[in-house]
Amino acid sequence: MEPAASNLRWAHALIEGLVQSGVTHAVISPGSRSTPLTLACVGHPDLRTWVVPDERSAAFLALGLSKAGGAPAAVVATSGSAPGNWYPAIIEAAYDAVPLLLLSADRPEPLQACGSNQTIDQTRLFGKHVRAFFALPDADASEAGLRHASTRAAQAVDRSRWPHPGPVHINVPLREPLVPIGGSTPGIRGPRTVAYTRYPRLVPAPADLAELAAWLSGRRGLIVCGRGPSGEGFAATVAELAGRLACPVLADPLSGLRFGDHDRSRILSHYDTFLRAESFVASQRPERVLQLGAAPTSKALQEYVAGLGAGALALVVPHGPWQDPAERSGRVLYADPELLCQVLVRLELQPAPADWREPFLAQERHVASRLKGSGDLPLEARVLEVLGRRLPERATLFCGNSMVVRDVDSFLEGGDQALRILGNRGASGIDGNVSTVLGIAAAGGGPVVGLVGDLALYHDMNGLLAARGLNGTLVVFNNGGGAIFGYLPQRNLPEFERYWLTPTGLDTAQVARLYGLTHHRADDAEAFEAALEQSLAGPGVDIIEVVVDREESVARHEAYWAGS
Repeated sequence: MEPAASNLRWAHALIEGLVQSGVTHAVISPGSRSTPLTLACVGHPDLRTWVVPDERSAAFLALGLSKAGGAPAAVVATSGSAPGNWYPAIIEAAYDAVPLLLLSADRPEPLQACGSNQTIDQTRLFGKHVRAFFALPDADASEAGLRHASTRAAQAVDRSRWPHPGPVHINVPLREPLVPIGGSTPGIRGPRTVAYTRYPRLVPAPADLAELAAWLSGRRGLIVCGRGPSGEGFAATVAELAGRLACPVLADPLSGLRFGDHDRSRILSHYDTFLRAESFVASQRPERVLQLGAAPTSKALQEYVAGLGAGALALVVPHGPWQDPAERSGRVLYADPELLCQVLVRLELQPAPADWREPFLAQERHVASRLKGSGDLPLEARVLEVLGRRLPERATLFCGNSMVVRDVDSFLEGGDQALRILGNRGASGIDGNVSTVLGIAAAGGGPVVGLVGDLALYHDMNGLLAARGLNGTLVVFNNGGGAIFGYLPQRNLPEFERYWLTPTGLDTAQVARLYGLTHHRADDAEAFEAALEQSLAGPGVDIIEVVVDREESVARHEAYWAGS
């Protein structure tokens, strides 16, 4: 077999191993050395391919596909500095436990460390930020070689999914020639050698569960839910557990608890506001806190937990390191949160004292009435009220970082519709947010709305190229730069605007026009609602620019919180 055809046959075996293990999407950036990998992806009938020239955007698009679908997406790039552009997405995937597969083409060993063009040391390029690294040998189209490629691919998928989901890097050396005689040869299938793989759902031993039930029973307790893996029955099971314990549930917007048809009578979404009141915090101190999922977004909630006694917190950890920045955990249970709650509700549990829960529910009602009755709310709060009311069943809302996710935490109330809320909270960066939103849209499954700031849009404008052929809405809070610093001590520095606020001065309408997208401008909630309705009803990706007066917004936020 001529060398290029041998390369392609071997690449097909590698891609076949990925597909047999559940991979359905590959995001490809153009390059010469990666040609066999690209042809193998394009030629596989069960793999959908996406082309994104910017490798950084490509990796975040793949991250969005993985977030939306659960199975890892693959990203393909050529050798040299190209895969280095994946690094921000790899960091996010690593810290947010999102499975992701990274296929970097490479020069073969004789071209290493000799000045060969576009050649760098790609061995363990991403260090500890990947769950595993596979250095493949030169292409080998023998039966044993094809089986090895397919098996390595399956092992890479496996390591990306369990025991701690995250990114996995496969480095693929390829010798020239790279294009087979006659061009592409689609439809070559690799050997079916992949093992049937299933993963356990962790649950503690019966004695440990009985001890936890006794520890929680009859005490003034809280359940805190952050982002994390959750099945279809998670929300209903948590609600049932809260009913048995007669305790409130403080639900981060990324927890999956604020929206749905489950019992939400004990699930609170306004804690970020009422926990700013010192009198309430001083009078309502829980003896027990059960945390399901990651540490919450809200600083007020984090400080509330940090003010408790040592050992007051029980962590339920599905995988990876403990999520306890306050160092208040006295119990750590590695378990599937949904399964643990399902077992707990079947055990003997005593409710909290009768007077414990009502003050929390009263505060929740009070804040909700303020949100409905106040005319002095920040515009961001009004926009989030519209989103919570108008987003349809099975829609996905992606929350950008910085002030955006904090506003979502403060102002987004729950609703009866099944609404999925996602974000990149692993490393909490603003880079790659646009591409992640578009990756979620590319996965399909319902309307997608991404909510980001103007700096996040600037950071990932290249990602807008992938919007062609997709449907979705990108809502941009344009508050003239890094508005979050307006709430921090840096705002009093004379260099504040130049070095922290950093307004870009970009015209969002021209950005939309450059990428062939529809632009809407909204200066108030009414205009936003009209633009959202139009965007949800039509095809394509729209940008809705919500123009926010930064100084007015800061003043209204602070006045609102001061009234807690």
